[in-house]
Amino acid sequence: MRFLGFDNGTNHMIGVPRGDQIHELCSIDEFYDDPSRWQTTTPRTPGIDLVDVRQIPPVPKTARVLCLGLNYASHIAETGRERPGAPNIFARWYASLSCDGDEVPVPPGDTRFDWECELAVIIGAPLRQVGAADAMDGVLGYTCFNDISARGYQRRTPQWALGKNADRSAPIGPHVVSADEFGDPYGRQISTRVNGVTRQNGSTDMMLFTIAETIEFITACTSLAPGDVIATGTPSGVGDKMDPPTYLTAGDLVEVEIDGIGVLQSKIVDTPTTGVH
Repeated sequence: MRFLGFDNGTNHMIGVPRGDQIHELCSIDEFYDDPSRWQTTTPRTPGIDLVDVRQIPPVPKTARVLCLGLNYASHIAETGRERPGAPNIFARWYASLSCDGDEVPVPPGDTRFDWECELAVIIGAPLRQVGAADAMDGVLGYTCFNDISARGYQRRTPQWALGKNADRSAPIGPHVVSADEFGDPYGRQISTRVNGVTRQNGSTDMMLFTIAETIEFITACTSLAPGDVIATGTPSGVGDKMDPPTYLTAGDLVEVEIDGIGVLQSKIVDTPTTGVH
């Protein structure tokens, strides 16, 4: 199953893409109340042209977005940091999420706007104190994620929260692929292109901490709920570590691609003078 979130004008929905159309399944809240039921339900509504649909994040507004820093050895090497002894978790909030094709504004006061391709895991069951051996049973699906980072704000204090939560700076999509359809999440090519030039190119089997180990670590402390997101880290090739450092500016097109999922596109724009949502 592949699905995405969209606004039908009155509600936030989950839809199943088929060709150039989207077929409405149920509301996002209904879907995450019982994901196993809706995964086996066939949409019966007429298709809507995808070009006429406003996509929204495919998770509920209550979703927690937990991200791994320094989870690829190659990225650790380019940063000069030491390998963490446990999954290095930081949080994003739902408001930072954006969708395939959305505009992402450069935040005011920070020109060090940087890309990070990641595989995102969508949780599909309540999880608490789950061992690694059983953790993957709670994974609903996978999608692309771009952990676009405002490096200036990120490094002004020991806490990363502000630099990791610029408006619309976490593109997710283009759709979610269910775990049964996606299969083994390891050995998948993951890459970033900026204006058609490859900047990152790695494989998901380069993760230091596996998805199961990460879920075990998180749920020993805090529970996970259906719709929560885990972004699993980025390989080397971030702009901040290029020589010279290179950052995103207005007009850039950023593409994150993961084998078996597709391409997530984002358009970088100047900061608007009014609200961004």
